[in-house]
Amino acid sequence: MNTDFLEENQKLIETYFYRVWNNGELDLLDTIMDENYLNHSPGGSVTPPPGPEGLKPIVAAMRKGFPDLHYSIEDLVITKDRIVARVVMTGTLLGELWGMQPNGRRIEVNQINIEYIADGKITAHWRLTDELKMMQQLQNA
Repeated sequence: MNTDFLEENQKLIETYFYRVWNNGELDLLDTIMDENYLNHSPGGSVTPPPGPEGLKPIVAAMRKGFPDLHYSIEDLVITKDRIVARVVMTGTLLGELWGMQPNGRRIEVNQINIEYIADGKITAHWRLTDELKMMQQLQNA
């Protein structure tokens, strides 16, 4: 059984979280995402356009709101066509984010992300975030 996909998909998800989200290397999205990528969990009522161009403004907004935004990968389940990643997202709200004013409060929340993979690229995304905990952390001192 060929398991080359395990290492390739692990590298892909690490690039996605560590270089794109943590470092803000948005241009990498053009190489690791399919042009028809669908974000099924954008976190708002508006569905972003498909492809990397639909995700770039979301990453940029998150990094503006949380300049110290950091994802750590805690668990991975990797198959040939899917990656499930349990991550911990941390950050301090120091910039405006989707109508929330900077307040210096720090968040630490768990997420489960499912990335669909084809031909070495991410083609679709589903995410579940502990948003109640995140909002409680942002609203309480």
